[in-house]
Amino acid sequence: MRQVVLDTETTGLDPQQGHRIIEIGCVEIQNRRLTGRHFHRYLNPDRDIDAGAIEVHGLTSDFLADKPRFAQIEAELLDFITGAELVIHNAPFDMGFLNAEMRQTSSALKSLDSVCTVLDTLLLAREKHPGQRNNLDALCKRYGVDNTQRTLHGALLDAEILADVYLLMTSGQSSLSLKEEVLDVAARNNRKRRFDPNRPPLTVIKATEQELSEHRERLLEIDKKSGEGCLWLNLEQSR
Repeated sequence: MRQVVLDTETTGLDPQQGHRIIEIGCVEIQNRRLTGRHFHRYLNPDRDIDAGAIEVHGLTSDFLADKPRFAQIEAELLDFITGAELVIHNAPFDMGFLNAEMRQTSSALKSLDSVCTVLDTLLLAREKHPGQRNNLDALCKRYGVDNTQRTLHGALLDAEILADVYLLMTSGQSSLSLKEEVLDVAARNNRKRRFDPNRPPLTVIKATEQELSEHRERLLEIDKKSGEGCLWLNLEQSR
């Protein structure tokens, strides 16, 4: 069985509001073994990126300005994923963006549903661990998968991490290969995963003088109204 673990990064949360994909990462699994083949592209969205999104993935418009558009890499992406089962965490989000992108290109294919099946690992995790947190970081902790390099989200990095989580989470379904799968994941966890070295540094936004002044005034106001004073100011004075 051929599977492709897929993740995307986007300009925002809703393709219906014109948000676009800016990074796609895929890793291939064949018969429950990672093959080493992957697909990874940054994309120029031709629009601004929400500040909240930049805080999540660190990708800026300046970094993406010289990258290809989705239409330019669509055929290459389809060649990599067609016929595979896509393994995606919170699949409706990524599939919604991918299908929205495809509807804007000149190709006849407007939806991935006709060329791929989809397995949503978030639904799978909720079935196995009801009532618990099942985001990717929580699953990494639960299954002992190394995610120490995940200070920012990255499509290829997250796809690699999800592949390890998925294999461990479903290993009971193929007991004959359980030992090999666990050993494979352990070996990969011994190699530190790192972001693409060409990835831009995270933008640091500092408070303006006016914002600092307003913050100070607010602390003084709290200090006057509180019987025990403002804890923040007390900490500053004790330094």
